[in-house]
Amino acid sequence: MGVRVDDSVVVTAPADRVWNVITDFAAYHEWNPFQRECSAELTPGAPIRMLVALGPGGPMRQTEYIDEVDVAGRWFTYRMRPAPMRLLHSVRRQSVVDLGDGRSRYESHFEINGPLSPLVDALLGRRLTAKFAAVAAAVKVRAEADGR
Repeated sequence: MGVRVDDSVVVTAPADRVWNVITDFAAYHEWNPFQRECSAELTPGAPIRMLVALGPGGPMRQTEYIDEVDVAGRWFTYRMRPAPMRLLHSVRRQSVVDLGDGRSRYESHFEINGPLSPLVDALLGRRLTAKFAAVAAAVKVRAEADGR
């Protein structure tokens, strides 16, 4: 079994504003507690370069790749390049759902699979869960503050 982390949060802001928050990669350093730096073009195949703060030892540079983008549906995914023999592979999906009345829901899905995923779970599972929850909370704060 791999590692799977799902989070969602209702945001008192229109879906377009939340979408703008999660796709303004250059501003991640202003609000995102996990991805301290981020640069990407929202184009399938494009790299998404991040400085992630996962645990001890300080932030770590990481490059993954935009996989799918649906601007109209307000979601995108990115993946790490699989390790040899698919020993480890991941996907992250971020999406925004319009709830009407100026409210929306931010959804985050992350999973990492492969024969080495139990090791990742043992070493980083709790941290990943906490970090993705912190990101969801920060998206809410940022999107709601941007409207004032």
